[in-house]
Amino acid sequence: MSNTDPAGVDRGQPLYNVVNNDKKRVAYFYDSDIGNYAYVTGHPMKPHRIRLAHSLVMNYNIYKYLEIYRAKPAVFAEMTQFHTDEYIDFLQKVTPDNMDNFMREQGKYNVGDDCPVFDGLFEFCGISAGGSMEGAARLNRQKCDIAVNWAGGLHHAKKSEASGFCYVNDIVLAIIELLRFKKRVLYIDIDVHHGDGVEEAFYTTDRVMTVSFHKYGEYFPGTGELRDIGIGPGKNYAVNFPLRDGIDDASYKTIFEPVIDAVMQYYQPEAVVLQCGGDSLSGDRLGCFNLSMHGHANCVNFVRSFNLPTLVLGGGGYTMRNVARTWAYETGRLVGVEMDSTLPYNEYYDYYGPDYELDVRSSNMENANSYEYLEKIKIAVIENLKKTAPVPSVQMQDVPRHGLGLTDEEEAELDDLNEDENKDVRMTQRQWEKSIARQDEYEDSDDEDMAHANGVHKTNGRTRRSILDYRNPHAADMDMDSGMATPVRNGDGPAEEAQEADETMVDDDLADEPQTETADKDDEVAKEAAIINDDDGDVDMDEAGDEPQETAIKSEDVDALPSPQLERRRTPVADTSRGSPDAESPKENNKSAAASPPASANGDGPQAVEESVEVSDKMEMDDRGGSKDADDEGSPSEAQRS
Repeated sequence: MSNTDPAGVDRGQPLYNVVNNDKKRVAYFYDSDIGNYAYVTGHPMKPHRIRLAHSLVMNYNIYKYLEIYRAKPAVFAEMTQFHTDEYIDFLQKVTPDNMDNFMREQGKYNVGDDCPVFDGLFEFCGISAGGSMEGAARLNRQKCDIAVNWAGGLHHAKKSEASGFCYVNDIVLAIIELLRFKKRVLYIDIDVHHGDGVEEAFYTTDRVMTVSFHKYGEYFPGTGELRDIGIGPGKNYAVNFPLRDGIDDASYKTIFEPVIDAVMQYYQPEAVVLQCGGDSLSGDRLGCFNLSMHGHANCVNFVRSFNLPTLVLGGGGYTMRNVARTWAYETGRLVGVEMDSTLPYNEYYDYYGPDYELDVRSSNMENANSYEYLEKIKIAVIENLKKTAPVPSVQMQDVPRHGLGLTDEEEAELDDLNEDENKDVRMTQRQWEKSIARQDEYEDSDDEDMAHANGVHKTNGRTRRSILDYRNPHAADMDMDSGMATPVRNGDGPAEEAQEADETMVDDDLADEPQTETADKDDEVAKEAAIINDDDGDVDMDEAGDEPQETAIKSEDVDALPSPQLERRRTPVADTSRGSPDAESPKENNKSAAASPPASANGDGPQAVEESVEVSDKMEMDDRGGSKDADDEGSPSEAQRS
């Protein structure tokens, strides 16, 4: 069997390697509805990024080591443990249709520009907060060692105010849940923006220490100065590390690890909440740091090494492909595996072109954080930590109210009911989501049908070849802001338009492309394909280099615009040996058959026969006209490709 995935990538190497076999139990919260919500057109916050990250987790087969849960969305009574009743009531009632009736409330609660009203706003907040609260509840009940909710981490929301794309502060709600069982909780924030909403909520208590590493100075939200250390009982329990533009992996490591070490030594928390905002990555649309994926993940790995109950959350991050890469990679590190750098095929594979790698590289951005500046801030932060009182404790008291989530008895009842309702099923969806593979077992499970139903693509598949795979080495206009080269989608548009098109994946501009191509252009592209492609299907770089500049430009256009019009440029020279990219797609099979002459005139090719023709006449027509029909059908099939 071919050892390639549906994208034609050689899969001789494993998708991941186990690097830490400490058998931590990781609960992973994901709601498939989260990607259906969209703020407003052009808004940088895109919940779709969570769906991209989940797709990578599934197709890297990391899900085998996760307990996957779909948390119950948080309801009004749970949100109002922190937020005011009036604010949550407003979020529950306002919609795009009636928002004009709530103009006064929109101003009062800061809902408008940064935090727009969109369809499903309250449901979106419920999914985000529900995953974080349920993760905290499972940590409390010792049902897991690490809980992950990439839909959470909305750290700007205030008690009665939306802020910075955040409406409901799921982090505060999760910490409140943890405080029911834990004496002290540590909150760490590596988002490029200051975690002002969480700091403000616990600014006067010593039971929660907030530590934020963020850009400070003429930057949203304008808080997080070094001297902001808390007040009253909470004095010295708010830690802020203000940074400047362009901090890189090495510099970040020299401040993050010593500060967290000191926090663990002096505060001794019983649980940790880690906000992993992806806008601190290099090339983020709103961020100004220069961290690579590995530098960002090093923070996650370092916090994991303290072996404390840990809740890992998402946050900012506005270059979708980079955020998805990083969160998927960090999920792998949390379960103790190192993932292969070559991405597996998945339904969002085109987002990661042209290199299709699991990596976000640092750029050559200047680091405005000098060694002296970082050392000065680090020394001041650690000196403040030394001023904290001995490890604070709390008075013993009854644990209030019934905890979130299901009890052991309730879960057992659901398991029994699930088995009774699916007696003839070898493995139910509930059992599949709860199953965890052992890292010391090397034999894969045979539950391929269930995995496929949950978005996992098989590694082995037919090789998909395309003229678009053979990139022009001389093509320019690459968007390098993210650290990952991304082709300009319209061939000659500005980089800003290309970046926006990459984020939204909207190809509306293709509707304006000309619908016809001249015979001269078709002949030139056909000659180019015949010259550049060797017999082995690879690109002969020497021959490609001899092509005139005009031909290279046209090749770039073909690469940058995978439109139906450009698909017509594909020639039989490049198509005769191709299989369909997806064996399960009848449309692709028809295209393959139409693009090449039929092997025999036995009716295998597409037929154009009138219903009124009798069976004997139809068979005779098939024998006579198979080749002709295939030729007639070939051109429209080629033009209909997408």
